Amino acid sequence: MSQLDDSRSDFDSLRPGDSTEQGATRRTALKAAIGVGYAAAVMPVMAQTAISTSAEGLTAGPIKYTVNGFEVPAYAAAPAGKTGLPVVLVIQEIFGVHEYIADTCRRFAKLGYLAIAPELYARQGDPRGYTDIPKLQADIVSKVPDAQVIADLDGALAYAKANGGDTSKAGITGFCWGGRIVWLYAATGKVKAGVAWYGRLVGQASDLTPKHPIDIAANLQAPVLGLYGGKDQGIPLDTVDKMKAALANGTAAAKASSFVVYPEAGHAFHADYRPSYVKSAADDGWQRATAWFKANGVA
Repeated sequence: MSQLDDSRSDFDSLRPGDSTEQGATRRTALKAAIGVGYAAAVMPVMAQTAISTSAEGLTAGPIKYTVNGFEVPAYAAAPAGKTGLPVVLVIQEIFGVHEYIADTCRRFAKLGYLAIAPELYARQGDPRGYTDIPKLQADIVSKVPDAQVIADLDGALAYAKANGGDTSKAGITGFCWGGRIVWLYAATGKVKAGVAWYGRLVGQASDLTPKHPIDIAANLQAPVLGLYGGKDQGIPLDTVDKMKAALANGTAAAKASSFVVYPEAGHAFHADYRPSYVKSAADDGWQRATAWFKANGVA
């Protein structure tokens, strides 16, 4: 398996006044902040199915940008030397920004996008060392406010605009934990389209998560394509039906939203490094996702 390759990156490895040594130190620190490789909770990696996309021809590697005084670590990839690029925000699973998410960014970059994957709970902790998913949920994920996530995504778009991206052509996609975020961010009016992979649609309101996708469905400002698994035990199909009904009574963007349910797939069917991977559904979903972005001006 390849590691995150920032050897071609000039996104943020050097800053004005940095010496070569300082630049190298900064790159090392950024790699440490992002999670090179895979999260411990999903080991061992299914090496026979895990996809590895080369960084050749790309500017790809760790970056940081500041939001409310905090430096948000992220991974970014784009065609080398190009500007005016459409932008895709790539939203992590609960395991953070590891190699699968970085590879997804490179896949979008190969198609001509500037793709950015922020580490959206970097303030709450580091998911890489966890081997127990419920403990990861309790210690870190459950403590992440939606408002913080939205602000960090706004910051990612600002970074993209300043670094070769055309944010008038911005989209968002995300997986599992990130799939829920796609729906929420599509209601902000800051992207033109979203693709949500098996993101939770309903839930209990709390101070940190006051609304869920079902609550904002009618107010979407960008159409969302939902890609879901018919055998997903964590997302009952009746919640998909409830979401469809809410969308049908909403804005034009809500009514333009769509679902595809893959009967043979369970949760995380796009995660090529995990046993949950279903190649047929993943490949079809990817084709639909990229076509959705193009059809909705994210190209």
